[in-house]
Amino acid sequence: MEILPHLLQQLQISLSPLLLILFTCLTILYLHHDYHQFLSLGPGGTPSTPLGYFKIKLLSLVSLRDPLHPLPIPPHFRPQSGYLTSLPLRKGARPTVAGIAPQRQRTQTSPPHVYARLALVLRALTIDPRNALQSRTSCFEKHSVGLFAATPITRTCGGEVCHAHPSDGSMHIVLHPADAKLVLEQGWGERHPLARGGWFRRFVPREFVLVYAARGEGDVDVIVGIVRAGVWWVSGVDVAGRGRDREVQEGKGKGGEREKECWACRVHGCGGKGKVEQMVGDA
Repeated sequence: MEILPHLLQQLQISLSPLLLILFTCLTILYLHHDYHQFLSLGPGGTPSTPLGYFKIKLLSLVSLRDPLHPLPIPPHFRPQSGYLTSLPLRKGARPTVAGIAPQRQRTQTSPPHVYARLALVLRALTIDPRNALQSRTSCFEKHSVGLFAATPITRTCGGEVCHAHPSDGSMHIVLHPADAKLVLEQGWGERHPLARGGWFRRFVPREFVLVYAARGEGDVDVIVGIVRAGVWWVSGVDVAGRGRDREVQEGKGKGGEREKECWACRVHGCGGKGKVEQMVGDA
């Protein structure tokens, strides 16, 4: 009986190196597969390099666990309501989404002719000088074209409103929290994994949302409406000619003119006139 414990001890000693080798091999295989999954997302805001992959793996440890949970609206936030009054319920299941930077849609991607129509509508928005919009390389994405407000009043990267992804047809956009909540609830998108606010603003705004790709002409119409909401939030310009939010426009609620100021400065604690320019400069 004394021999059995001795044999087990010897067996354990002999298996330990084998288990270590097996664990190392499995880890290498996982990293190899996961790295190629990262590369398969295509170019984006993060370099497609081992260093870029390592950065994303670290950020994934602190990313949002539930991107479908809407962003809360603080009680002092003005306006409390967003631009959108309603959205139709998106039909079908949500698509599969992968990655952080880049973040891409894996299923239900846009057919080329549908994406071409969306791109055409977005380009048309920049032609009308009343919209005060510009089209240039995305500040967030760096590999696709973005829509920018010429005179932003809400802090984003260089005044960027949105950018579309030609590879899948999806779009990243900055929205008023109430509009973002409606987009999530009606199944048209989800929050970006790093849209946590605070320190994470160095990567993306707190109100950064992924809008799913248009599957047909009807989807394009809905998404264009969401883009209008983003333009209104970043620049205060209503490209549909509807006018700004009534509560802000008329200065209703406590504070009158202060309501307008809070909307322009959002929740960054702007203390007076001239702060908007400083905020834009920091974007």
